[in-house]
Amino acid sequence: MDIKSIVLSITFTLFSIQLWAQDNAVILVYHHVSNSTPPVTSVSPDTFKEHMRYLDQHHKVLPLQQVIESLQNNRPLPDKAVVITFDDGYKNIYENAHPILREFGFPYTIFVNPPLIGKAHYQLDWKQVQEMASQGVSFANHGNQHTHMLTREKNETEQAWLQRSIEDVQQAEQQLLAKLGYSLKYFAYPYGEFNNKLKNSLADLGYIGFAQHSGAISSFSDFSALPRFPAAGIYSNLKTLKIKMSALAMPVSEVSQQDPVITSSPQKLAFNVKDEDLRPSQINCFQNNEVLPKEINQEHITLSIKTIDKAGRHRINCTAVSKQDSSRYYWFSQPFLMATPQGQWLD
Repeated sequence: MDIKSIVLSITFTLFSIQLWAQDNAVILVYHHVSNSTPPVTSVSPDTFKEHMRYLDQHHKVLPLQQVIESLQNNRPLPDKAVVITFDDGYKNIYENAHPILREFGFPYTIFVNPPLIGKAHYQLDWKQVQEMASQGVSFANHGNQHTHMLTREKNETEQAWLQRSIEDVQQAEQQLLAKLGYSLKYFAYPYGEFNNKLKNSLADLGYIGFAQHSGAISSFSDFSALPRFPAAGIYSNLKTLKIKMSALAMPVSEVSQQDPVITSSPQKLAFNVKDEDLRPSQINCFQNNEVLPKEINQEHITLSIKTIDKAGRHRINCTAVSKQDSSRYYWFSQPFLMATPQGQWLD
């Protein structure tokens, strides 16, 4: 190969890397920033500041709205774009997280339950919300109450449940509009729980949905249930979190599990994956930290799933190293949600 061909090859590779990097972002989700709240959903102020310092040095933190609109309209994003979100509107966000985020100049979004604002002692009040909004914080919808939305009332039909759930989201959105003067129509599912009927109905009404299974987002993502990486509790260790902060959305399609809600354990999970920048043979999928056996037929992957027999929230995470940058991993997560035999959902 002559020098000109080598230069052209390098130039094309660099151009491909730039395009590939500009169509990805990572959304982090936090709940509490405190030393005195439940450890499973909390990160200490010191650890939170460590996260923010790392982001400041290695990533570009952007507003959620900018990232969503850029990906939906195929506009390029900076490489290693990250969005910071919080669920539940806890007062310790204002007390402990907000000063740190202002120090770094980072935008962020809080998903709140409007009827709880100023009513529950552990929640923000509207004065704090409006103060934070004036300083660049955006607020979005987490429903009227922080409840398991998939729970049906006694003798409630599926259609009645769906109508009640949609009305709950719409009412919360109207309260946000009345209090803040804008409506993003972004909805974070409480506990990350949803089914296809709920997410499709909200999508038909123009809502963007945010879940709690892991992964990066891209222009080809499902905008009715976008993944977010948890960054608190056992997931707050920066050594592992920094790998997720640089994650890329795995280009999967034709996923066999259409609805995350299951009543019995599936035996298989199958999907197709484009392999321009990853090798299907290098995809590793994990269930409860154990590697799952897989079969590969060109771009078609079939996983053998271990039995799911406990009520709760489960997921399978798949990763594969990038051909172009071995320090970065493609990520795909499939949630599985199972109620108790009595139809209850666990916290």
